[in-house]
Amino acid sequence: MPEPLDDVFAALADPTRRAILAMLLEDDMAVTDVAEPFEMSLAAISKHLVILTRAGLISQEKRGRVKWCKLEPDSLRAASVWMQGFGQFEPVNLDAFERFLETELGEDAQPDS
Repeated sequence: MPEPLDDVFAALADPTRRAILAMLLEDDMAVTDVAEPFEMSLAAISKHLVILTRAGLISQEKRGRVKWCKLEPDSLRAASVWMQGFGQFEPVNLDAFERFLETELGEDAQPDS
């Protein structure tokens, strides 16, 4: 069975999943709204969401007929603690994390609509 940190870092390794996390920093979103800016099928986005959910980075809940996604920022705590062990990383600050994602992903974070 994989370690939780393995799942978190594997989930963060994919640019589509990082873009999804950046989108969810703003607010909870319906799965269809998450999928809209990407040029891939809803099934493909759903696979990304499953990976993010398994890693604990997001949660999903059904509200009526709509499935919603919510960022779970506390799930990054274990990764932050692990990185702090190297003495060169600060604890994860969500505002700083958002700026990092925007800088790292640049225009790639905003797929063509």
